[in-house]
Amino acid sequence: MSEPRGTEPSQDGTQRLPVLETQETGPGPEGARPGNEPQQPAPGGKTGRAGRFWSTRRVPAGILALLLLGLAGLFLYDIVSVRAGRPGMYWRRELADQLAERPLDDTWVLVGAGVAAVLGLWLLVLGCTPGLRSVLPMRRTHPDVRAGLHRDAAATALRDRAMEVPGVQSARVRVRRRRAGVRAESHFRELDDVRTDLDDVLTDAVGGLGLAHPPTLKVRVRRPGRKG
Repeated sequence: MSEPRGTEPSQDGTQRLPVLETQETGPGPEGARPGNEPQQPAPGGKTGRAGRFWSTRRVPAGILALLLLGLAGLFLYDIVSVRAGRPGMYWRRELADQLAERPLDDTWVLVGAGVAAVLGLWLLVLGCTPGLRSVLPMRRTHPDVRAGLHRDAAATALRDRAMEVPGVQSARVRVRRRRAGVRAESHFRELDDVRTDLDDVLTDAVGGLGLAHPPTLKVRVRRPGRKG
């Protein structure tokens, strides 16, 4: 920053205000220009909670809505028919007679009550659980951003890393929420050495996936079976 210039009077008698010139800065590191600063994590190191993704349950909700709509339509049609002076539907009159005559300990009454209880419990479980078990939540470095990784994509990434280990002929990876199972076949090298290298490589690969809850690895190595 240079010193302010003197307030010399101009020819018309007015005085010029002092001008402060900003010092030009040299080229800084890449991405450090004003207005182009890289985004930093949330202040204080706070990050959002990486919970599971909730499913919208479109199929169960659609089926239940269609069933309720059909049942309500039937009852409404029967009520309108009775109000119009026509006899009620046979199935409704038969159902009312059966419910009035059968005792509560009847087999069909118990079966119907059991089916209704199971359906209600199933709906409660669907409403209280998040679902989307195939999507693994990732770590949240910003509280307003959420990301997830499909289990098949995670398995493919781990399989590609496993195939880079010397001695591995084929590998199958199955990723669960809490555990990742790896089955590899080695056609040369000692199995213990291959298993040790797989543990090291896949542990690093699991950490690189950025998952909020990294699965536990379970590695199995064997010789390929004989052909024929």
